[in-house]
Amino acid sequence: MDFKYPPQAEEFRKEIRAWLEVNAPRHKHPPYDTITVASDEEWEERKAWYRKLHSGGWIGIAWPREYGGRDADVMQAVVFHEELARFNAHLPYIGAGVALAGPTLIQWGTEAQKKRFIPKILSGEETWCQGYSEPNAGSDLTALRTMAIEEGDYFVVNGSKIWTSQAHRTDWMFLLCRTDPKQPGSRGLSYILVDMKTPGLTTRPMVEINGQVSFNQVFFENVRVPKENLVGKKNEGWRVATTTLAFERNFGGRQYPNLVRDLARMAREVQINGRPAWEDSAVRQQIAAFMCEAEAIKYNAFRGITRRLKRQPPGPESSVLKLAGTELNLRIQMFAMEVLGPYAQLSRGEPFAVDGGKWLERAITARGGTIAGGSNQIQHNIIGERVLKLPR
Repeated sequence: MDFKYPPQAEEFRKEIRAWLEVNAPRHKHPPYDTITVASDEEWEERKAWYRKLHSGGWIGIAWPREYGGRDADVMQAVVFHEELARFNAHLPYIGAGVALAGPTLIQWGTEAQKKRFIPKILSGEETWCQGYSEPNAGSDLTALRTMAIEEGDYFVVNGSKIWTSQAHRTDWMFLLCRTDPKQPGSRGLSYILVDMKTPGLTTRPMVEINGQVSFNQVFFENVRVPKENLVGKKNEGWRVATTTLAFERNFGGRQYPNLVRDLARMAREVQINGRPAWEDSAVRQQIAAFMCEAEAIKYNAFRGITRRLKRQPPGPESSVLKLAGTELNLRIQMFAMEVLGPYAQLSRGEPFAVDGGKWLERAITARGGTIAGGSNQIQHNIIGERVLKLPR
């Protein structure tokens, strides 16, 4: 792969930069780069920015044109995210629609499902959450017990899901459930789409350490889901679910160099013992080490982007990206807490909070990244077995 910027990529850069100069938001809050949402007001701000990006044709740019994308090539996708970072105008998280549900439906959905759901995912008119984790399944997703039993033209769902990001705000859920209790493990599972307003579905928000709500427990009590909402074949939902997981683990990678640059900027502004932290050689050396890792992760992410642009699903290299990226992010945030010292305790809206308190928020959410999308312990197994071909 040639990493030089070709002329068409630079033309693309001019186009997105000119658009951002006019339309980029002036954030009232820190950039929308975590799944943590402070309030309903911020959720609406995120949706407004998402809709503006969509109106400019900047959502799902690597999607095929037939599904509303631009068929952007690898370098155009890189340039796009570079320019968003330049303007501090990150692609806002408003659920798992454009990153997970949309690409999965493009690969697995029926024509009717694609026509019904994909345009509203792309526009942000309908937002999505992920129904995977369960209270008693631990890291073994194949041990899930939420049941969906056929009854006429419906599946009747009973069970519970947990750690469901933004379920209290989203419109739809893609749900992995068991449709054949006689089949063990990954067999007998199905992947269905559930309207969050369906009778019998209850969402219980979970208050986090920072007093905010991003996660939820969702209860299903005789929830009736039309059978046409089944994605893929009945009892073969594991194949669909692993596609979604691969997109989840492959999401990102290019943001880490920008994160390290942000850390370096903060270190130049914060003082330790009466002088900028950046003047301490140990601080500079650690930040330089972070940047080396971040660049390596970025180049690994290009592999996943290339596969997607070739209309191929993400490969097992996405597990490497997920593992290395979340571990690096956790170490960066813990180091930021050390650099900030007593100021690390100040959160959003508090006087003297550095950068609006975003570093504390990032630190609080960083550990969750090592668990979400399949815990990092599971990723070690995937990499060993599928990439290195080691024995089970």
